[in-house]
Amino acid sequence: MPTISMFYGIFIKMFFDDHAPPHFHVEYAEFKAVVDIQRLELSEGLWPRRAQELVLDWAELHQNELLSDWDLCAAKHPPKQIPPLQ
Repeated sequence: MPTISMFYGIFIKMFFDDHAPPHFHVEYAEFKAVVDIQRLELSEGLWPRRAQELVLDWAELHQNELLSDWDLCAAKHPPKQIPPLQ
């Protein structure tokens, strides 16, 4: 599962050929979650509120890039790196 971005100890990842709807996986310390790219909301997992806010803010800024990476992964091509939240 390629890591497409990392910031503040938060890892953003996507699986190759993953199930719909378009989403990405988040790992932060012992927490794991899944975020729906189109709806920009948590679809699985529980994690600290501050980390969730950071990730959702980042995802909103990079929604088009995330969807492009989703298409690349669906075609089993490596996704492009997305700049971290600054």
